Amino acid sequence: MAGPLDRFFRFTERRTDLATEVRAGLTTFMVMAYIIFVNPIILGYVGVPGLEGKGLPFGATLTVTCLTAGVLSILMGLTSNYPLALAPGMGLNAVVAFELVAGRGLTWPQAMTVVFLEGLAITLLVLTRFRETAMDAVPLGLKRAIGVGIGLFIAFIGFFTAGFVVKPATGPLPVGLGSLGGLPSIVFLVGFLLTAWLMARRVRGALLLGILLTTLLGIALNGVFAGWKGFPTPGAAQLPATLVQLPDFSTFGRLDFGLVRHLGVITAVLATFSIMLSDFFDTMGTIIGVGGQAGFLDREGRLPGARRVLLVDSLGALFGGLANSSSNTTYIESAAGVAEGARTGLAAIVVGVLFLLAMFFAPLASVIPAQATAPALIIVGFYMMSIAREIPWDDGAEAIPAFVTMLVMPFTWSITNGIGAGFVTWTAIKVLNGQGSRVHWMVYTAAAAFAVYFALPSIERALR
Repeated sequence: MAGPLDRFFRFTERRTDLATEVRAGLTTFMVMAYIIFVNPIILGYVGVPGLEGKGLPFGATLTVTCLTAGVLSILMGLTSNYPLALAPGMGLNAVVAFELVAGRGLTWPQAMTVVFLEGLAITLLVLTRFRETAMDAVPLGLKRAIGVGIGLFIAFIGFFTAGFVVKPATGPLPVGLGSLGGLPSIVFLVGFLLTAWLMARRVRGALLLGILLTTLLGIALNGVFAGWKGFPTPGAAQLPATLVQLPDFSTFGRLDFGLVRHLGVITAVLATFSIMLSDFFDTMGTIIGVGGQAGFLDREGRLPGARRVLLVDSLGALFGGLANSSSNTTYIESAAGVAEGARTGLAAIVVGVLFLLAMFFAPLASVIPAQATAPALIIVGFYMMSIAREIPWDDGAEAIPAFVTMLVMPFTWSITNGIGAGFVTWTAIKVLNGQGSRVHWMVYTAAAAFAVYFALPSIERALR
């Protein structure tokens, strides 16, 4: 007989169970836990020459990062029943810090007001069904390409955060092979092979087990080799000096609507539009990618009940701006939980509860090094790429835009850029082929919006 949890989350219908959802939620949290520290580092300009002391306070930003991620992930799980977790968006936080504040001279409350207004605008688009209609209008080939591109992007993030791929300090190459000497590289390589082997053996909880075992390996090796000359250990797992800290809510609710006077109406609108477009299509890509991996999409590539997902995601920008944590968005790392078997919102609720606990136990989350989570991201990327076989590669009008979408995402470190390049390419080819009448007006609208998005730097220079 089905219990209340089974009935509410529809475990039986989705062929899952309580243990699987909890384990998958823990896996998703562990591959997302980096945001607890990375978001305060970015918004606080930690280690950025010339900007020290001009960012948001680290402790307060850590608190609101955990608070918004926790509340929104729980809300997503309860309202949508999908295993989609939210947290402050990478890329969006950098735009706020380095473009709005450092670049345009906004105060932090003014910059967060831009995020708040963007969230308000995108919420209105959801309530009027515009956002859902736009997502449904995306051609099926591009939807598949978005999933593949996100897989490549996730894998690239894994290789980059592990230090296996680096940006060379000198030389003409944009990327290169990192230094494989030292403890961090050994931890990553062993962890990757271990995780890949566990996945190949179809071991239940392979991703979570791989993360835990790799973390333990890092702690053990760090203790053995710490202090050895010629054997660098930074980046390996280390036990924190303290486990508990009190939350700091001092930045919550700091908004300033005087940004229009500071920027001018046109520039303020363009700044809000730029962030809104990125938020709008980042989420669309994540929903399509993760939803496709989990088998939630219908034959047209649409997600049933997408409106509830989009509404919570839109509220994430509102809440993120209000809390001064930057815009919260649905995380592509949710795919790690799906790969572990997550099929319901309980996994997202588990993630949310862990983020709320992290407000008090954040030092404990710092034990998990990037070298332990990177293998999981790479393996998830591998699985998400499998849908590439469903793209009609013998049809250039469909395959070339798909190819562009896939590659632009990791090459520009942006889901939005990849989707935009795909939209513009697909629409242009259809029009040039004399098939413009078959293009949905929403696709035309999106392609035009992306054309403006890509031209924004030139437009803004012309307005100065």
